[in-house]
Amino acid sequence: MLLAIDIGNTNIVIGGIRPENDEILFQVRIATDATKTSDQYAVDIKNLLSLSDIRVQDIDGCIISSVVPPVFNSVHTGVRKVVRLEPLVVGPGVKTGLNILTDNPAVVGSDLIVAAVAALQSYDPPLILIDMGTATTMTVVLENNAYVGGVIIPGIRISAEALSTRAAQLPGIQLDRPRRVIGKNTVESMRSGVMYGTACMLDGMIGRMEEELGCTATIVATGGMAQFIIPLCRRQMNLEHDLLLKGLAAIYKKNQRPRAKGF
Repeated sequence: MLLAIDIGNTNIVIGGIRPENDEILFQVRIATDATKTSDQYAVDIKNLLSLSDIRVQDIDGCIISSVVPPVFNSVHTGVRKVVRLEPLVVGPGVKTGLNILTDNPAVVGSDLIVAAVAALQSYDPPLILIDMGTATTMTVVLENNAYVGGVIIPGIRISAEALSTRAAQLPGIQLDRPRRVIGKNTVESMRSGVMYGTACMLDGMIGRMEEELGCTATIVATGGMAQFIIPLCRRQMNLEHDLLLKGLAAIYKKNQRPRAKGF
């Protein structure tokens, strides 16, 4: 079994994947915490494996991607203590199959790379990939697996928190689906603005990106907030809950050395 770990700004996603058919055997999330030591993360990971009825000895590979450098070392060391394996780390030098055409390919977020690799397993380019997490990212992948760039937008929760903390009379809100666009009170108006506003922003950005590209694209969306926003959008989008885990599995396979005959 492959142990795949994606370290995000808000959550760490840990999944177990059967390499033969890419079946996701389990998936759990824990909060990203820069104050935790490697021992604490080791305990967390061991407990999560136990809760998922996964034996440590069944894990024969591990891969990690991270966009949080202060947390990476603690998680990396914690994983090694539990599984006794050296994880493959997504970064410069790792085979992805992408042709990265940005100004500085070395600084492209590993989460964006992983999502692009995963999407190309199921969809034909041109692609616009939307990941709705702490930040909302939109990236473009063209023919020949060309990763050409994208945009980074404040995430939904960040926007909602900024609105309530910077405006004295605006309360904190739950990000439930609005009943209507025109709110009848402050909370409804804020919820509509954040949720429908994000949906309209995505529709508008997709249109502008396609105009710049000169073609239409297949839209693939993932991330914790995607399931709430995508139904509000007017553009057709493909929702993928497990995109990052699938991408990590694909990258792990690309970087395995073929076994010599007779061994």
